Amino acid sequence: MKEKLIAFCKSINIECVGIAPAEPFHDFEQIWKRQIERGYVSGFEETDINKRVHPELSLKGAKSFIVCLFPYYSGQASDANLSKSAYSRDYHIIVKDKLELIGKYLESNIKGFEYKAYVDTGPFSDRYLAYRAGLGFFGINNNLINDRYGSYFFIGSLLNNYPFEADKPQNKTCLQCFACVNNCPGQCILGDFTINPLKCRSYISQKKKDLSAEDEEILKKQPLIYGCDVCQDVCPHNRDVKKTIIEEFTQDLIYRLDYEDLKQMSNKEFMKKYNDRAFAWRGKSVLIRNHNIINDS
Repeated sequence: MKEKLIAFCKSINIECVGIAPAEPFHDFEQIWKRQIERGYVSGFEETDINKRVHPELSLKGAKSFIVCLFPYYSGQASDANLSKSAYSRDYHIIVKDKLELIGKYLESNIKGFEYKAYVDTGPFSDRYLAYRAGLGFFGINNNLINDRYGSYFFIGSLLNNYPFEADKPQNKTCLQCFACVNNCPGQCILGDFTINPLKCRSYISQKKKDLSAEDEEILKKQPLIYGCDVCQDVCPHNRDVKKTIIEEFTQDLIYRLDYEDLKQMSNKEFMKKYNDRAFAWRGKSVLIRNHNIINDS
């Protein structure tokens, strides 16, 4: 069945698929507790540690995770003011649609198959799951790195009740050149394969509440009004990455938002035009605020 799964994934242009066991993740539990102790938590994560560690709490009878990588790199735009991850339609929509295709395929081929699909929304650490599924290795910047696509990919998973054979994690790390550490606008990369997300420029660009003076100084260091690509752009593992073959990440791309257009739109007009874009989830006021801070010299 695993071979059929991989073949089906390839038929819908998913090249990187692996299996992680749905067992208690006690090694992750120790890492996550350490992050909490240091206060390095963004607030976007699941707050119940047990749910992050025990898959059985999310799906009774869980046996495995099907984990897929969704590469999004389509090239570099020189005048972009959006992160590469936001060029296309919202990845949550694209990835969820693909995962549902996999789920429905397996439902029709495995009696009693049950699953839950996650795209950056479940209680689990997506990068940890992909690591356990053998799909990549960790970089100093805490990104997962794949030999073919570098770190330019999204991660989706299907927690399910079928005992697919688990893959083995890769026993290696990044080159540890520290280019990401040295170039990070917020100096949030700690050099020990963990980060302080509260100083991550991408996180700051998405904060709803008022920014501190330190936040503003970090934001001013780069021109993107949404997200940040610095630690990925300077990473040698991303130097010659393959472009995505997933069509949805190459179509209807938006690299830049015009400030005057944003100012003139009502909130309703903004959402009508951009409701299927990842950068729209915080609303236009956050994007305008970021633009004003970045361009206030």
